[in-house]
Parts: sequence; C-alpha cells; structure tokens
Amino acid sequence: MRAIGYQTPGPIDRAESLVDITLPDPVPTGRDLLVDVKAVSVNPVDTKVRKSATPAGGDWKVLGWDAAGIVRAIGPEVTWFKPGDSVYHAGDITRAGTNAELHLVDERIVGQKPESLGWAESAALPLTGLTAWEALFDRLDVAKPVPGAANAILIIGGAGGVGSIAIQLLRALTDMTVIASASRAETQDWVRSLGAHHVIDHSKPIAAQVADLGIGAPGFVFSTTHTDVHLPEIIAAIAPQGRFALIDDPAQLDVNPFKRKAVSVHWELMFTRSLFQTADMAAQRDILNRLAGLVDEGKIRTTLTETLSPISAENLKRVHGLIESHAAQGKFVLEGWA
Repeated sequence: MRAIGYQTPGPIDRAESLVDITLPDPVPTGRDLLVDVKAVSVNPVDTKVRKSATPAGGDWKVLGWDAAGIVRAIGPEVTWFKPGDSVYHAGDITRAGTNAELHLVDERIVGQKPESLGWAESAALPLTGLTAWEALFDRLDVAKPVPGAANAILIIGGAGGVGSIAIQLLRALTDMTVIASASRAETQDWVRSLGAHHVIDHSKPIAAQVADLGIGAPGFVFSTTHTDVHLPEIIAAIAPQGRFALIDDPAQLDVNPFKRKAVSVHWELMFTRSLFQTADMAAQRDILNRLAGLVDEGKIRTTLTETLSPISAENLKRVHGLIESHAAQGKFVLEGWA
C-alpha cells in the first residue's frame, strides 16, 4: 500500500521530513477494521509527533489521526461493522496512522460516516469533534450549572478545529451564551458564522472584554491554545467555583491561583480512552455516531476550510507548515490517492 512517513523526527522544511513510501498491506485481527482511506485531515498532534517521535529500528513512522473511508475487511471479533460500510474515525496514537491507503483501527472508536457529507468533509470531523465533545460534556460537564455564575462559556481559540466544533455543539445542545476569542477579522467572522454570541480579541486583555459584555462572569472556560499566555486573564475572568478545561501542552502551568476561586481544572486528551483501553472506550463510537446524526440533521456542519489532492508527501508537508504557522482556520483535508 502507498503511505507517507518519516524515519527521523525534525522540522518540516527538510526533504526527508515526510516521504512517499510503500508498505505491506496490514491484516485485521481481534476487533480491528481494515479501512480503505479516502480522505485524511491534519491536526496539531501530527506536527508535534513528527518533530519528536523516533520510530524504532529503522521503521517508518506513519502519522495521521483522522480519516474517512470504506471498511475493506474485519477482524474475527468485530460485531458492529461489515465490509462496505462507510466510516470515519480518529484512530489510536499508539498505532500506525491514517496517512496510508489502508488503516487498522479498533471498531470501538469508529463511527458511521455522516450520510450527507463527502469523504473530505467527513474526515475533518473526528478528532476535533471527539475532543470538543469530551471536553464539554465529559470533563466540564456543562449541563451542570455553576452556582451564581453566568450561564456562559468562554472558548479561547474559537477559530481552530476544536473551537469551531465546540461552538456549534454548544449552540445545538445547550442554551449557554457562547463567547469565543479570535484575533483577526477573518477568524472573528468565522466564529460568528458558527454561532458565537460574542467575540473578543485574545491579543488584548481578555477579562476586561468579558466583563464589558455585562453578562457576568462565565462559569466555564475552555482553552484550546496558548493557555500559559492567557492563564492570568482566564483566572480573572472565570466565576468562583467555575470549571476550566484545556487541550494544549503548556511548558508550565501554575494552577495555584485557581485555588482562591475553587476552580476545577480538567485536561482533555482524545486519545486517553484508546491509549488505556478504558472500560468506556466504545463511548467514542457513540459520540461519532451522535456527531454524524447532528450533521445529517443540519444542526452542525463540517469545519473543512481547504481540500488538497492527492494525498501525498508534498501536500502533507504544505499543510504541516500551515498548522505550525498558528494561523489556521478550521480544518485542512487531503483527499484521494494519485
């Protein structure tokens, strides 16, 4: 099968940073699906792994944690899928990634592809959709109000992949006031189009802008980027007894200042359930199916902003560079093999 990989981690501007390669076709066992990959999207985790993870013993490292495709074969223990099913998934960080024609993935973390979307539009959804859903409903538990706080949530980095889905989920499934941060005119327009009630500029002091809205201190804050930079403003903005979630990887994070307000801190990692084979691992299948239903009902939409074709090292390198510029809006997807 064709694939894209690397053998030495490092910057994207090297010729060998990502290479078109040929690998043996994988064989499904246990609860595995063998998926014929039609489209993949790229996430910040791809760039982080590419810069730091060295494959063992001269092997190739294949990245990619988002795909849409068709089930070609199934392992002997599979019960929920059959060959020919159209699916989408975000994969498992401990296994080979989706930047390959064929991908092995446990059925418990796979959903039925939205019927109303094409391959590229579907591939943009799994990782960000799962991350946003788990952060909002599993970690922050936004359905449980914070006493005395405004029924509101502040999303820092609302124009990114996760923020873009989080805004829509909140509008579709809750009655919360959604405040999103974005620093450029085009990204501010983007988050408004997704349903944000208020938009603030995170390049300026955040707490004062939230206070100026006149709705009170939000009970929830969800930070998707540059948490260490914004932390003092988050602490000032959030309501007492509020709940705070983050998904990025600050070099340092001093949570002591949250103590005075008794704020709880929640770190969301979409890969945790598959990484530890948790008892509720199949919750991700359920979430993906729920997301597909919301899409097909017209309640949320894909956050795809650009599609490149074919799936190749050249195009993948271009997208890695765009993501590392920290100016990305929505999701980039690669579709089809040359």
